[in-house]
Amino acid sequence: MLAASPNQYLSLLQKCKTMAHLKQIHCLFIITGLSQDTFFMTKILHFCMFVRPRYLDYASLIFDRIDAPDTFIWNTMIRGFSISPQPEKSIVYFARMRRNGVIPDSHSYPFLLKALYKTKEENLNQIHGQIVKSGLDFNTFVRNSLVSAYANGGDLVSAWQVFGGIGERDTVAWTAMIDGCVRNNRAEEGLNLFMEMRMLGVEIDEVTIVSVLCGVGMVGDVWLGRWIHGFYVLCGRVIWDVFVGGALVDMYAKCGYCDDARKVFDEMPLKNAISWSVLIAGYVQSSRFKDALVVFQDMLLEEVVPNQPTFTSVLTACAQLGAIDQGRWVHMYMDKNKLEMNLMLGTALIDMYSKCGCIDEAFMVFQSLHRKDVYPWTAMINGLAMHGHALRSLDLFSRMLRDGVHPNAVTFIGVLSACSHGGLVDHGRMHFDYMSQVYGIKPSVEHYGCMVDLLGRAGHLEEAWDLIENMPMEPSAGVWGALFGACMIHKDFKLGDRVGKHLIKLQPHHSGRYALLANMYSISQKWEEAAHIRKLMKGKGVEKTPGCSWIEIDGAIHEFIALDKSHSKSNDIYLMLDGITIQLKAAGYAPDAAPLLFDMDSG
Repeated sequence: MLAASPNQYLSLLQKCKTMAHLKQIHCLFIITGLSQDTFFMTKILHFCMFVRPRYLDYASLIFDRIDAPDTFIWNTMIRGFSISPQPEKSIVYFARMRRNGVIPDSHSYPFLLKALYKTKEENLNQIHGQIVKSGLDFNTFVRNSLVSAYANGGDLVSAWQVFGGIGERDTVAWTAMIDGCVRNNRAEEGLNLFMEMRMLGVEIDEVTIVSVLCGVGMVGDVWLGRWIHGFYVLCGRVIWDVFVGGALVDMYAKCGYCDDARKVFDEMPLKNAISWSVLIAGYVQSSRFKDALVVFQDMLLEEVVPNQPTFTSVLTACAQLGAIDQGRWVHMYMDKNKLEMNLMLGTALIDMYSKCGCIDEAFMVFQSLHRKDVYPWTAMINGLAMHGHALRSLDLFSRMLRDGVHPNAVTFIGVLSACSHGGLVDHGRMHFDYMSQVYGIKPSVEHYGCMVDLLGRAGHLEEAWDLIENMPMEPSAGVWGALFGACMIHKDFKLGDRVGKHLIKLQPHHSGRYALLANMYSISQKWEEAAHIRKLMKGKGVEKTPGCSWIEIDGAIHEFIALDKSHSKSNDIYLMLDGITIQLKAAGYAPDAAPLLFDMDSG
C-alpha cells in the first residue's frame, strides 16, 4: 500500500466510513510525507469537516500539526466550523489566522460573517471595517454576505445601507435582503422587494421562492401565494424541489388552506422529514389535531424518521385532544431513540401532560430538564394553575425568579390564573401591578381578562366592571364573557343583562352568546326575555354550533358531536346511555334543571 500513488490514497479517503479508517489513511499520509502537502491535507480536512459524521475535533488536531497552513487551509477550518454546531470556533480560527500574519481573502469573510450572526456576536461592525480596509467591500460575494449577516443578526438598518450601496444586485443580494425582512417580522417589506425584483427582471431561484413563500404565510395572503405557486410551476421546477414544495405546504397551511397544503404535499415526488413536519404543523395550526396525528402515523409507516419539530407539533395535537396514550407513546419513542430533550420538546411534553390531566408526570419532565429557560417554567406554572394548585404555581413562580429567569407575558397569564383559581385577590392585584412596574411587561387584553375573572370569581363585580371601563384597549369578547360568568356565579342578573346584551352586540353571529343570555333569563325565570332571545337569534339566521368532545380509548381518538350518530357504534352508545339514565332514576337521582341552557330549538 505504501507504494500506491497519491491518487489512490484520495480514493481510499472517499470510501472512508469510520474514525478508525480515517486514522489509518492519515498515517499513510504521514509515512509517505504527504502530511505537509497543502492539497492533500486540505482534502483530509475537508473530509473531517463536511462528511457526516463530522470529525471536528480530529480536524483541529490535524490542522495544529501543519507547519505553515496557507489561506485556503485556514478558510477550510473557518468554513467548516461556521456550518457546524460550534460556529464560535470559526471566530477563534479567524483570530488565529490574523495573529499568524495570514491575510484573509474574499472567501474568509463570508464564512466568518455566517459564524458571527449564528453566535450573535456584536462585533459585526468591526469586521465590516476590516473588510473596507482590505478593499474587499466591492467584492460581490463579500457584500452579499454582509447583507445576510446584518439582516440575520436583526440589524436591518445596516443591511439596507449595504444593499443600497450595491450597484448591480444579483439574485443572492436580493434574496438575502428579502430573507432578512421576513426573518425580522417585516414580511410586507420583503414581499415588496420581491415585486421590485420581478419588475427589474432579476432571475429568481429556489432560495428566493422559499423566502417569499415564508413571507406570504406570515401575512396570510393566499392569493399572492397562489400567484407565486403558479409562476413557479410555469418554470417547470417546483415539483422536483423538496424545499420549495415544503415552503408551499407551509404557506398554504399558515393561510388556513390545509387541503391545498395536503394536495401539494401529495404531489411532491420527494419528501423528507421537514416536508412531513410542515404538514403536521399546518394541521395543528388550523386546529385539525386528528388529521395531524393521522399524518404522523403515515410518516412512521413510510419509515421517515421524525425530528424535534415533528414531535413538538404531535405533542401539541395530543395535548389539545387529550390523547394521553399517544402522548406517552411519543415520549417513550423519544427516550428509546435517544432524541435530545431540548427546551422546546421539554416544554411541549410538560404542556401535553398538564392538559391531559397528568400534572405529576408533567412535573417529572420539568424536574428532568437540566437547563430551563422561561418556556418550561411558564408551561409548568400554567399547568399547576390549570389544575387548581394555586399555591404550588405561585411557589414555582417564586423559584423561577430566584433562579434569575425573567418572566414573560405568558408567565403572568399563568400566575394570574393561579390567583383566580385560588381566590387570591390581593396576590393577583400585586402581580398585575408588578408586570409593568417591575418587569416592564405591558398588560395585554388576556391579562385584563384574567384580572376580570379573578375579581369576578371573588365577587368584586363592580371593581371588575371599572377595570373593563378603564382598559387602555378595546375589551375583547373573552373579557366580557369572564364578567358575565361571574354575574352568573353570584346571581347578579341586572349586571349580567347589560353584559350579555353587549356580548351579543359584539358577536351577533355567535350562537353561544345568545345561549348564555337565554340561560340566565331561564334561571331568573324571565321566560318572555328568553323567548325574545330565541326569536332574535332565529331572525338573524344564527344557528347553534353543536357541542363536540373527544375521548381516547386504546390509543384511538373517538369524536362525538351533539345529536350526531355517525360513530360506528352509536346505537350501542345510546343504548348504554339510556340504561344509565334508568339506573340513575331508580337510585332516586333528580337532575337540577335550573342551570340548564334554555332550549334554543324549542318552539
